[in-house]
Parts: sequence; C-alpha cells; structure tokens
Amino acid sequence: MDYITSVSKPLLVVGIAHGEPIAIFRTFIMKNVSLKDIAQKVGTSISTVSFVLNGKEKQVRISDILAKKIREVAKKEGYLPNKMAIGLKTGKSNIVGLVVDTISGRLFAALAEVIEKELDNHGYKVIYCSTGNNAKKGKELIELLYQHQVDGYMIIPAEGMEKEIGQLEEQGKPLVLIDSYFPKLKTAHVLVDNYGGISDAVDFLVKKQYKKIAFVYNDVAMIQMKERKRAYQEKMKGAGIKPLADWLLKVPFADAGEEQALKIELFLKKVQPDAVIFAANYLGIHGIEAIHNLKLKFPADIGIICFDDHEVFNLHQPAITVVKQPVPELAKTAVAILLAKLRKEPSSAPDAVEIKAKLIERQSTR
Repeated sequence: MDYITSVSKPLLVVGIAHGEPIAIFRTFIMKNVSLKDIAQKVGTSISTVSFVLNGKEKQVRISDILAKKIREVAKKEGYLPNKMAIGLKTGKSNIVGLVVDTISGRLFAALAEVIEKELDNHGYKVIYCSTGNNAKKGKELIELLYQHQVDGYMIIPAEGMEKEIGQLEEQGKPLVLIDSYFPKLKTAHVLVDNYGGISDAVDFLVKKQYKKIAFVYNDVAMIQMKERKRAYQEKMKGAGIKPLADWLLKVPFADAGEEQALKIELFLKKVQPDAVIFAANYLGIHGIEAIHNLKLKFPADIGIICFDDHEVFNLHQPAITVVKQPVPELAKTAVAILLAKLRKEPSSAPDAVEIKAKLIERQSTR
C-alpha cells in the first residue's frame, strides 16, 4: 500500500487585483511515499509497517514498542493513506459520487448540504460532479466515478444518460436517481410530485378567478418537466379553460439569462395573460425581470406562481407565491435508500418515491 505525504516546503501564492493583494494561499507539493520509505525510516521491514498501519500488529505479534514507533514516525512525517490503493485492496472506498445538472443551482446546493451531512454521519464522503445538463459529459463523469471505485451513486440524470445508468443498474451498483428518472428503467428514484405541484398551482389560480393563465417551461426532455406541462394542460381543461398553444412558452435551457428574460418579455407582451406559472425557479427570476421591463405590477396587472422556491422570491416585494419542493425530505429519503443498497439491507422506503410539494401563498397573487 502506498502513502501520500505533503512535507515539502510550502510556497506562498499571492492573488493580485488592481495592484492590491487579495488573498494568500499556502500550497504544498504532494509526493508518493512507499512502504519501503517508511520501513527505512523506522528500520524495519515493509510487511511490518503494512501490518501496523492497517491495525493488524496484534495478529502477527508485533511488539507494542515497535508499533508505537511506526505510528509516531507516520504522524510526525504527515503520512496519509492512499485511499485508492485501499479501495483496490478492500473493494470499498467509503465514497459516494453525487452527479447533478448544475453546481450553481439552488436545488443542488440545498440537496448537497443535506446529503453530505447524512452520508458523513454514516462514514461516507461525497465527490461532486456537474453535467451542465450535457449527456456526453454525464457519461464521462459516470465512467470517472466508476474508475475511482465509488461505493454508490446519487444522480440527477440528464437526457441521454439512460444507457450508462442502465449499465450501473445491471452491474448491481448501489444507485439512486434524484429529481428525475427514466420510465423504461427500474432504477430507484426520489423526486417531488411534479404533476401534483403544478395541479395545485392551477387550482389555486382558478379559485382566485384568474382565467388566462400562461405557462413558461424549459426544453429539458426529462420526466419532471413533462409532468409539469401535462398537469398544466389537463388541469386547465378540467377547470373549463382550454389553453391555447400561444399560452405556453418553451425556453431553451442552454440560453443565457438575458436571452431567457427577453423571450419571456416578448411572450408576455404578446399573450397578455392575467397570470403566469413558471415551471422552474430560474425561469421565475427571469420572468420577474421581464415583468418589470414591461412596467407591469403584480398582482394588480398579472399574478405569478413559480415552481420551487428561491431566496429572491421571499425577499422581493411583493413576495412571490411558490410551489416549494421539500428538499430536506428528498435528500434524506434518497440517502436512506442508497444506504440500504450499500448495506444490502431492505429499505424502509420503496425504490420509487414521490414527495408532495407545498404551495406557499405570498403577495404576487391577489
């Protein structure tokens, strides 16, 4: 087993902005140190060092004095075990790979915080990866995590990753999908009740006497957005309101924020709805910008509901009515399912879980 240490002389790196120092970082050069190096420092054999550093000195009758000396030298020199080498030997890394669509997204940040804490309580660390909603990158990240022998996978899947996720499932890898899933696969998944959340939003607006309700969504061809769109169309018809095709706007996910805001602005100017449902929080943020540009007031001129909450929505005046995802419950449920798979135990939760969202009424609807 190899060990890694960082005992070389530190280098000071200074960041400069406009001629002024902005930060100082201490950087260490890493080098590989073999068991042979450790044995030479102590004056013993490689096998003896290996047994001690793996806590097996009692099994092979190594003296307490020698074991203590080996550990003291290791501690003094700052030796750290090579986790990959240990993983190759034991088949267990105690690492979980978390793959999301975007690291900057609020949903990811909230999920990651809970997931990391829950897994840490059970002795697992987390490696974070972001696909940028790009299938090719998603495939590469799954391959990378596989090569690093992570014990389990938690994935917010992008369109086009179905084959790779199916292969992990076929190989019996502990795996849970979050926020979405592929209907043709039987992969364990945890997500919000997307259909129910938008249904509640439509029912709420209809009861408030809104008639011309527009719907803004993105072009991500995954189950969650399909369910939100389906709920809007079916609930509107169920309320006796037949939405025109012009009442729906599909915004490309890849568009920059200013492009999305402009498209929403042109859409609202043309359709002139009395209310609008935004199917994602970032669309809601750009929607607020578009409404301000049109010099409209809400709720006086237009009502707003957004699927999923955001700090901006509560701070904005008037505050924005939302369908809030139960992020802590989503994360804890996903972790519970994954831990059961890692331990090869029955899970207290089923492999397919939909958790109800909560409509929070604020001042953006009359």
